[in-house]
Amino acid sequence: MAIVSTTNGPVEGLERDEHGGPHHAFLGIPFAAGTGGANRFRAPQPVTAWTSTRPTQAFERSAPQGDHPIQGFASSTPRDEDCLYLNVYTPALDGARRPVLFWIHGGGYTHGSGAELLYDGGPLAVRGDVVVVTVHYRLGALGYADFEGLIEGAVANCGLLDQVAALQWVRDNVEAFGGDAGNVTVFGESAGAAAVGALLAATPARGLFHRAILQSGSGRASSKEDASKAADALLHELGLDRASAAQVMDVPWQRIVEAQHRVGRWGPVRDGVLPLAPHEAIRNAQAADVPILIGTNRDEVKLFNATSRDRAIADDALPALVAEALPKASPADVARLVEVYRASRTARSLPASNVDVYDAITSDARFRVNAVRVAEGYRRFPQDAFVYLFSWESPARGGAFGSCHALEMPFVFGTLWAPTQDRFAGSGPEAEALSRQMMDAWIAFARGGNPSHEGIGDWPAYDETARPTMVFDRETRVESDPFAEEREAITPFV
Repeated sequence: MAIVSTTNGPVEGLERDEHGGPHHAFLGIPFAAGTGGANRFRAPQPVTAWTSTRPTQAFERSAPQGDHPIQGFASSTPRDEDCLYLNVYTPALDGARRPVLFWIHGGGYTHGSGAELLYDGGPLAVRGDVVVVTVHYRLGALGYADFEGLIEGAVANCGLLDQVAALQWVRDNVEAFGGDAGNVTVFGESAGAAAVGALLAATPARGLFHRAILQSGSGRASSKEDASKAADALLHELGLDRASAAQVMDVPWQRIVEAQHRVGRWGPVRDGVLPLAPHEAIRNAQAADVPILIGTNRDEVKLFNATSRDRAIADDALPALVAEALPKASPADVARLVEVYRASRTARSLPASNVDVYDAITSDARFRVNAVRVAEGYRRFPQDAFVYLFSWESPARGGAFGSCHALEMPFVFGTLWAPTQDRFAGSGPEAEALSRQMMDAWIAFARGGNPSHEGIGDWPAYDETARPTMVFDRETRVESDPFAEEREAITPFV
């Protein structure tokens, strides 16, 4: 029987012997109170303590959200405003102090949960002798609408503050689960990586983690002005205005979720909690004491684009599409970019149709350029940045996904066995070998701040001269400035 005493009361988890080996899993531990009723749009509140042992053997509800056309994007568990739960995976309850890996899921700040089998922390925990924590946090308008000044007690960054509260829970409790509160690595993918970027800049998160891994995301934050406009638009969709804003407290969460998708993007807001955008915080050395590992996938946007039925792009249509994606580029710049990317892809025996060129340009514009800039910003600090490029290709849809967004996650978690991953990520000895390489790199970084290990060799820290980058593929290797001609061509326009 696996029972652990926490600051809120005792919890009983599972003893498991699967997917990596024997370990304990504590699923659905509340780290804050429910977020409905009077707690809506407020900072996370303390959970009511309990005295009898609480079963934590099944995943709890995820944050309110709608469905999504991309399989696996939306939560597979029930959804409710009572959603602030986390899951802990540990190799043993023996009093040891192991590195902690704290996972923040992606989903565009509107979807997802920490309770997906894709994020099962067992394989990482066993392989690395580490403790893995996965977390739920508020999403969409319920997590990031800015009603400060309109609703009593409302704050702008509920979702970000949920993550801080979960990290505070880790600080106060993880040693009872065999973890080291003084060695916590936050890692996330997509919006989860952007959340990691926000935590690097967030005032209340300082000192709660010690290393950071950003997979296909680097952080963004809206201005108070833009956040105010989004809040007004949400009120309008709900038939309310600023004078009647308090009535949103009584609107069912399902209506809010339905309305938020007609408003636009949601995410962190620059305020007293987040005084600087992540890239500004890095430039100002606010994150100088936290080493980072950051990277992207070669064909990020193909996850979103490959599902379009008619993806053909005519020759005369391509320049307009590229210009729309890169407003700073002149027609001559666009023509040169198309030429550079087509030649680069052709030289590497990669698909180079108009669709592939457009996907490559927009993948770099939306993901890779900003990741490289974050790494460049670290060169002034005593701590290191390590950069990767993930190039393994999905076998799905006859290869149409390429090395797309989210493809690296089952390799990092060692969950190639999770539902649909054999079709999406692949299977077999080469896939398993790549997964071991990535797991061991993430584990090594969490343990000592350097992802080098015997399976991949030395991984040099990033610098702007050689630009060493670990390329994860069927043959994992360090390359100096991979796709350099593309990076140089597109950077001025992003």
